[in-house]
Amino acid sequence: MRQTVLALALTAPVAVAGCMTPQQQNQVGGALIGGSLGFITAKALDADSDWTVVSTLGGAAAGTLVARNAANNQCAYATGDGRYRRGPC
Repeated sequence: MRQTVLALALTAPVAVAGCMTPQQQNQVGGALIGGSLGFITAKALDADSDWTVVSTLGGAAAGTLVARNAANNQCAYATGDGRYRRGPC
């Protein structure tokens, strides 16, 4: 049940993507990809349900775009360990 709710919580933003700006869509996309990879990794390592939730949320946080400089098309991404990396948007 918890995993179903978590999956719905991660996919629900896709339903409202038509109401979002491109920057918001990038943020949601990064969070979904990061969360999915966290979930898949936890399942592959046969983690219990608590660790699955933690790894999914951690992956979503790491995958979220945190800043964008429109002047030079550079974005900052959270690495998940408190640091940020810059790269093209």
